[in-house]
Amino acid sequence: MGYPKFLNNYFKVENCELPARFKITGRIPVEFDPDASIEELWDIHDSEMETCRTIINDVYSYGCYSGMPQTDLSLLDLKVAIADKMLENCNFCERRCGVNRKEGILGYCRVGELSRYASEIMHRGEEPELVPSHAIFLAGCVFSCVYCQNWDISTHPTNGTVIDPGNVAEIIDLRRAQGASNVNFVTPTPHTHTILKIINEISVNTPVIWNSNMYHSSEVWKLLEGVVDLYLADFRYGNDGCAEAYSNVKDYLRVVQRNFETAYQHTEIILRQLVLPGHLECCTRPIVEWTATHIPKVRFNLMFQYTPHYKAGEYMEINRYLTLNERERAVQIVREAGLEDVLV
Repeated sequence: MGYPKFLNNYFKVENCELPARFKITGRIPVEFDPDASIEELWDIHDSEMETCRTIINDVYSYGCYSGMPQTDLSLLDLKVAIADKMLENCNFCERRCGVNRKEGILGYCRVGELSRYASEIMHRGEEPELVPSHAIFLAGCVFSCVYCQNWDISTHPTNGTVIDPGNVAEIIDLRRAQGASNVNFVTPTPHTHTILKIINEISVNTPVIWNSNMYHSSEVWKLLEGVVDLYLADFRYGNDGCAEAYSNVKDYLRVVQRNFETAYQHTEIILRQLVLPGHLECCTRPIVEWTATHIPKVRFNLMFQYTPHYKAGEYMEINRYLTLNERERAVQIVREAGLEDVLV
């Protein structure tokens, strides 16, 4: 394992040398009427984000932060209000179901207005630089991966503990005091509204991790800017055909590449590439080469943990483990691409 070359800001937040981004966004004063239309709220948000970017850039560039006074309504409050209104015509992910989750109408993910979590633990199975990670495993998913190892969570969004944002924020504060390096929201996209409410209640300084398949909408990205400190992000497929065949998702490359490029402009990324059996040339190679060309300064995790879980037995071509030759070839592909910061 090499030293993580491109995670400097993450480590400074973890060590409380810098404030987490939400600590800044939560102190930027904004005047808005919560009953205003979502279009009016977006206009205010987009204008105030200019101020937010300037402050974050100054703090993270010069390493100094004297704090900001509390305010009645903040930019983070505004993000919470917008996310709440988005539930009425849900477009958190790029499936854009458009359902009114406040009226109990369920879209593809089948997550209603209330979010649930299956567990929250001090997780030691993430990348070494993130351990121990306070992982909150949220119920439901916008994908339907046929080999999902967490299928019991992703396919049962109505199971688990209903989230009270204030209560979960207190748990996050406690876990941080117990030694958690971060708070890690796993499968977060359908729960954007709830996660923002939780973050708005956190008292401690802790890095916020968005542990995601990166299929969120451009609107959600705008809400996450100035809030998320690190994207722990899957890049699974090198073409739309494989994405549709194994995860029932359309327009995969356009959406995921857009979200990676946008995140890359503003924050740090650990990119996870789970190597699938028989998919080195169609998936691993194009992902590695695209990364080296478009977002080279990321922590790249080449993952060999694939196990044929869930419905993989119905797909004979992936109903097996990786061979030694496939592992060696994947490492060779990464080395040939010249990526600087690789975890294997």
